[in-house]
Amino acid sequence: MAQCITCGTELHPERAKKYNYCMARECQEKNAKGLTMVAVGMNKAADELMILDEHTSEDLASGRYRDQRRGSFGTSVPGDQAAPSAVEPGGRPAHRAQPRPARRPAAAARRPWTEKQEKLALIYNEQGLRPDEIADKLGVSTYTATQIVLAARNRAKR
Repeated sequence: MAQCITCGTELHPERAKKYNYCMARECQEKNAKGLTMVAVGMNKAADELMILDEHTSEDLASGRYRDQRRGSFGTSVPGDQAAPSAVEPGGRPAHRAQPRPARRPAAAARRPWTEKQEKLALIYNEQGLRPDEIADKLGVSTYTATQIVLAARNRAKR
């Protein structure tokens, strides 16, 4: 009969198949070892978690759990050469993200207020007026009055 390596009590035969210590708190604290978990896949709903052991480490190193959506693993592909076609499980071609057009900087966006309104809004703001009071004086919405003050403050920080 197997015995606990810490306290010497007899182990249940089924427990003895995997463990050499008993269920007593002291024995567990002394002998129990935590498991290392690794997330090997993600989707919108959940991660796929596995215990990191030798077999899982080999699979990770071999590329078994690579992202199927990325054909080139982020390496650059010259423009004159076609990238190798990646195929998702089921035979469908993998989706390739198209480059996004550059966004216009915030300063280049058209503002629906004048420079005079902006100067007045800043003066009113420094005097302690609330955005709704500034909006009434300038003849704009409360939202626009707030945007005027915030845009001017952001420009002053630069």
